[in-house]
Amino acid sequence: MEDNGSVCLVTVDGTDFMIYEPTPFDRKWFSHKFRGAGVRYKVGICIQTGWIVWMNGPFPCGSWPDLRIARDWLHRELGPEEKYLADGGYVDGGQYSETPNGLNNADQKMKGDARARHETVNRRFKQWCILERRFRHEPHLHAKVFRAIANITQLCIERDEPLFDVEYYDGYDRV
Repeated sequence: MEDNGSVCLVTVDGTDFMIYEPTPFDRKWFSHKFRGAGVRYKVGICIQTGWIVWMNGPFPCGSWPDLRIARDWLHRELGPEEKYLADGGYVDGGQYSETPNGLNNADQKMKGDARARHETVNRRFKQWCILERRFRHEPHLHAKVFRAIANITQLCIERDEPLFDVEYYDGYDRV
């Protein structure tokens, strides 16, 4: 991969999956996305290649918001002066993340395209019925299923089902 001078090398997004409510009831599992129990994973996609380069989880949805996972796990993976591109759930004052909103200019549109491509990967995970529907097995088994599907998805991206290309240069000059 060539260094094009961009500070943001990956898009990062979370994806939630439904599970049966563990007993006893605990709010830590609650996902606002589907108003029920769920687990959350974080996935990083290389902006230049479209490949899955980082994943972490599962986390109980209710007790692990996006920014907390980023602070506890992702930030230590970044190189010096490197940032990631993400949605509004990762707003940290620009220290580690770029979180543009809107499509008002060419820069915002370019970053929106990169984030939209990331959503394509999240959709591909859920094309597998075991992840699209409520997971019927013990929550700790979900990670094995998710990682297997993420690896298969990556192989498909590399071999015969690539993601759409994204032109990306964030315009920063590294010091």
